[in-house]
Amino acid sequence: MNGTVEIVKAFTFEAAHHFTHMPVGHGYQRLHGHSYHVEVALVGTPDQDTGWLVEFSELAQAFDAIKAKADHNLLNGIEGLENPSLENISRWIAGELITDFPALSWVKISRPSCGEACTFRV
Repeated sequence: MNGTVEIVKAFTFEAAHHFTHMPVGHGYQRLHGHSYHVEVALVGTPDQDTGWLVEFSELAQAFDAIKAKADHNLLNGIEGLENPSLENISRWIAGELITDFPALSWVKISRPSCGEACTFRV
C-alpha cells in the first residue's frame, strides 16, 4: 500500500529566559525558568529496504546538539532566541533541524506546568 507516515520523537530541556519588552515590574520581565517538552514530527514515505523514514537515533543525536545549546542555559543569550517565546523557540528548533531532516513537518514545544504549548508547522 502506498502512502506516507508521520513519526514523532520527543525530548526535554530546562532553561531560563525573560522578556525585555514587558513593562517594568511584570513577572515575565524577571529571569525565570521552565521545563520544556519538545515533540518533532517528520512526514514522508519510508525507505523500501529499512522500512524507516528516519532512524530515530539520528534524531536523538540532533536533539543532543540542541540540548547542548539550550539545556540549563539562558535562552536570551542564544543567537536567534533573543526573544524566547514559545513561538520563537519552536521556530528556532525547526531551523536547527530542517537541513538534516527535510521531512520535518512540525515542532511542538510545551511547558506542561503552565499548560501552554505552541506548534510550528514547516
